[in-house]
Amino acid sequence: MIFSTTSPPLARALRERNYDSPTAVQTAVLADAATDRDLLVSAQTGSGKTVAYGLAIAKDLLGRAERFERAAAPLALIVAPTRELALQVHRELAWLYQYADTRVVSCVGGMDPRQEQRELAAGAHIVVGTPGRLCDHLRRGRLDVSQLKAVVLDEADEMLDLGFREDMEFILEATPEERRTLLFSATLPRGIVALAKEYQRQAFRVEVAGDEGGHADIEYRAIRIAAGDVEHAVVNILRFYESPSALVFCNTREAVRHLQAALLERGFSVVALSGELTQNERTKALQSLRDGRAHLEHFTAALFDGRAHFEHRALPGLHSRPSGQPADLEAGLGQPR
Repeated sequence: MIFSTTSPPLARALRERNYDSPTAVQTAVLADAATDRDLLVSAQTGSGKTVAYGLAIAKDLLGRAERFERAAAPLALIVAPTRELALQVHRELAWLYQYADTRVVSCVGGMDPRQEQRELAAGAHIVVGTPGRLCDHLRRGRLDVSQLKAVVLDEADEMLDLGFREDMEFILEATPEERRTLLFSATLPRGIVALAKEYQRQAFRVEVAGDEGGHADIEYRAIRIAAGDVEHAVVNILRFYESPSALVFCNTREAVRHLQAALLERGFSVVALSGELTQNERTKALQSLRDGRAHLEHFTAALFDGRAHFEHRALPGLHSRPSGQPADLEAGLGQPR
């Protein structure tokens, strides 16, 4: 039976999403050897790791019950490096636990902290957030972690790269010692290994490797063109492939504005994203792409470097890096998993 170790409400949610078989990382974290253990998992983005740790902590949170009791202090805390990833994790766990009467609350930078305070006060079973905002709620006494059964650090290596080591340590030190700690990281540099030794108990190590790299079903192409021809090249590539949706990455906000205007003039339905937008404006732009009102989306390099995350979308990506020298235009084409 597929996902045979999954509790009935989670199994129902998986069936409705047409999850036919577990991915490698999902299989690994549900293995008997990983049960009730702290986990140190090396897995790439796109490997199904959000569902993996959602399934892995189900027994810790629900026990033998099929539904949660009334929400109070959270039982699980998920820490992610960026607000985009944190909000995506929120959505994933919300559908995965929907039939267990789960209340999931997010706490991320760029959102109203007073509204988050009210959400936390109303009770939560799972809290998902970014390091800085979670630390702020902890210091102000708004986030009660006394009942935590599990803590997940998602993309821990990215959090280290972004300078969140002290925040991660503060969060882990504030949580109960008997908690279960799951650390997910694309790579395992010395900083991550040291963090695991300090805050995990004899962690079971999982390395998901294979002959294929991340998103191996995407075809990558590089087209070398003159710097002045970037705009025409982007238009021609988009028209040639005729994809329902696409992402275009630019290196500056001004480049985003310029290319957006050029594409709108040519009849493309386009929305733009850059660091100057508020979180509410970003959310609306992303939603317009999801529901089909827009077919192109532009990002500055700052947002791209901040690891914007998408799932279950056929989104070719174009990376434009114009300079005084001939530019490289890189295209990723295919169906991301």
